[in-house]
This record gives sequence, structure tokens and C-alpha cells, in this order.
Amino acid sequence: MNTTKYKMLVLDLDDTLLRDDYSISERTINALIATQQMGVKVVLASGRPTLAMTQYAKMLQQHDFDSYMISFNGAVVSSTRTNEVIFETSLTQSEIHSLYDFSVEHGVHIITYSDKGIVSETHSEYIDVELKLTEIPHYKVPSFKDEVSYSAIKCILLEHPDYLKQVELVLKSQRTDLSVSRSKPFFLEVMPKGIDKAASLDMLAKKFGYTPEQIIAVGNAGNDLSMVQYAGVGVWVDNVTPELRHLADYIVASNNNDGVAEVVERFILIK
Repeated sequence: MNTTKYKMLVLDLDDTLLRDDYSISERTINALIATQQMGVKVVLASGRPTLAMTQYAKMLQQHDFDSYMISFNGAVVSSTRTNEVIFETSLTQSEIHSLYDFSVEHGVHIITYSDKGIVSETHSEYIDVELKLTEIPHYKVPSFKDEVSYSAIKCILLEHPDYLKQVELVLKSQRTDLSVSRSKPFFLEVMPKGIDKAASLDMLAKKFGYTPEQIIAVGNAGNDLSMVQYAGVGVWVDNVTPELRHLADYIVASNNNDGVAEVVERFILIK
């Protein structure tokens, strides 16, 4: 029985729920299973592709509960119980090609996703991070534009964090027709206009009849900001991107020190 006023707990994965070795502590797993048993919906919200999130949904026994995952930074919403996709949007081929031209002009790497895997024309240490995170094959092609003759859910621009900050400012000023945010210091995520974690979270909240005041959201980076500000209780883990530190209601322990478990124990599993 849900004895807390909160109905939904929304969690970013990398650098928030997951420790640096991509594991979840036993304390956190137990806390999140207990949360769901109380009737509170636990929603995983990540920039990751859906398939790169499912192992964590299984760890949290989410198939036993009527909940959802927000993947691709808000571009896809799917059921953890049935795997049914209830929402999906994508960038057009034209938008992807224009982003490729931008990436060449500004000297950054670009990747997108297809049925074959992660598509790129180049290789870099930052692309390696995405390959390790997602465990999706790398499909390196001679010509990005020739290969990408379809719409795709999102693109990521990748380069050294200091330079990527500058590129982010330019892209945001030039492309107000797109949603742009950083998920890691070296990942600049690009989605269709109006698509972010908060937009998909709002859709889920309305589906269940929840108000923002009944939602807790926890994150650590720029692509989490929209949902952290949307939720009635917005929380950063201690390893939050420094310039965002003042933009949440609470700061808890880091991802390596059970920050998510701290949130659950403070707001939901109140003894």
C-alpha cells in the first residue's frame, strides 16, 4: 500500500542510479523494489537506447510492475512489463544530414543509430564510451550521409568537453528547431524539437493522473535538468555537473555512494 504522497520516482541511469562500474548496489536495488511494492512507479529515464536499459529494469524486477522506461533522452517511451512502445519520435533524414554538415564544419564526431548498430564515419575514444555503455555494435561507414537514408531517433555529437561546450552554444543558437542537451561532458545529444525527459515524463504523468508535485526526479547532468525542474521534488546526486548544482531542490550522496537509496529512504520508505 502506498502510504507516501509521492506516486512516481524517475531516475537517470548513468552517473545517477548506476555506479561508475555500471552496477547498482544491493541497498539501492532493495530500496527500489520496496518502493514499487508500495505502489510507487519507478521510471528509468536515460539517453541510452531502450535495449541498453532493459538489463537494469530486470534487476529492479520492473516486469512485475506496470511501469515505463524513457529512453533515447525522451524520444521513446515503452512498457517495462510488455515492452510495448507507447511513444516514439525521430529526426528526419534531412535534419540528420544537416547535423552531419555541422559536425564537419566544427570538427566534432557524430553518431546515430540504425538496425545495424551505432553508425559513424569516424572513430574516437568518446565513441568507445557509447559503445561500452550500450553494448551495441559499431557500424563504421565510408559515408555517413550515404548510409543514413532514413529517420533516426537521435544523434550525438562527441568531442573533448571544453571544446564541446563551445559547440553546444553555437548549435543551440543556430538550431532552435532542435532539442540539444549534454548527457555527459563529451556527449551532446540532439533530438527533435520539444523532446526531452520532462516532455515524456509529463506524458506519463498525465497517463496515470499524477501531478508534478507527486513526482520525484533524480539526475546528474544537463539532459536531466528538464525533468528535475518539472518534478515536485528535483534532486541531484553529489557528482552533478558543477554549473547545475544550484538548480535542484536537494543534493544527495553521489552515484557511487547510494544517492538514489538516500532519496528513497528520505522521501518514500519513511519509518
